[in-house]
Amino acid sequence: MLAFACAGCGAVLTAKVSRVELPDHAGQKYGHDLVPALLEPGTYTVDPGNGRPGRPETPEEEGGVRLLTLHLDGPPNRIGLAPGDVRGTVVLTDRLGGCCCGWDGRYGPNLACAGCGGAVATRVDDCGHWQVVWLEPDAVRPVAVEGPVQRVMDWTELPGTPPVEPAGCWSPVWEAAIAAALAHLMVASEGRRVTVPDGPVARAFRPAIDGLLPRGLPERRLALAGPGVPEPVADLALVPRHPQTGAVWPGATAAAVPLAAGVWARLAFADDRRLLLASPRMPDGVRRDDPPPPLPHLPFRPDGRVFAGTLERLGATREPWLRRIHDRVRDAPFEPPFG
Repeated sequence: MLAFACAGCGAVLTAKVSRVELPDHAGQKYGHDLVPALLEPGTYTVDPGNGRPGRPETPEEEGGVRLLTLHLDGPPNRIGLAPGDVRGTVVLTDRLGGCCCGWDGRYGPNLACAGCGGAVATRVDDCGHWQVVWLEPDAVRPVAVEGPVQRVMDWTELPGTPPVEPAGCWSPVWEAAIAAALAHLMVASEGRRVTVPDGPVARAFRPAIDGLLPRGLPERRLALAGPGVPEPVADLALVPRHPQTGAVWPGATAAAVPLAAGVWARLAFADDRRLLLASPRMPDGVRRDDPPPPLPHLPFRPDGRVFAGTLERLGATREPWLRRIHDRVRDAPFEPPFG
């Protein structure tokens, strides 16, 4: 295991942490309520960035009023942690830009090392943002610490992520994960029509495929593949991406389209059939107090902003036909098939 220390004075700034994959919903803006932490306690992730250099905006004042200049891109290889795993920092009060209920990181690093005062991290916890602290890669250094070696889960142990929130809305984690996989699918399709067998995968992907790719021949077939799933006869295989290592399942013979493991596992193994009573009434003396599973209020829609951002990170916008799709979704991320 390791911790991160200030590069300036050596003060330890974090708890012991183990590395996990960067979630697809990192950077996602969702709704207007407070949302949970991006990462589990005791873990960290690295954001390679999207190739565009980030630069913190300097708060400017005009007539005694601070102008709100939005800072969107951070430097590559920032290190993300759960806010509760950060130690020994103090707030930089002149960099606390936010929209409503917290800080959104618009002015760059807003946490400093308590030992030397150097800016070391950016805390994001405003409403609609997944709560996270991003350590600046040049301001910290890893330090080896004693602790158990992280056990890497076997492919057969992949946990599933529920698709529906308790309130009855689609999970934002699913909306982001499907959007990211859809961007990979666009690249793998090479602009040809993609067909999907009926079932959970079709319900998640088919509306977006129909709205983005042309109809007609030639076609490419998409099917689930992975641990515990029979090898499909398909051109494109929707396979799990490991939640710790980020590795793509290597067993597919078709072209791999990676999908977050938790969402993949739910698509592959969850039984979403509705149970019916075998008789018109419950037997005497039997009470049922378990609530029915939550049902979404609206059809599933992937996150358009995550989709466009993933295409950028893949460098897919160099292809003219993909550039047209990217620009269309970037400019109207809530229009069909994403809204």
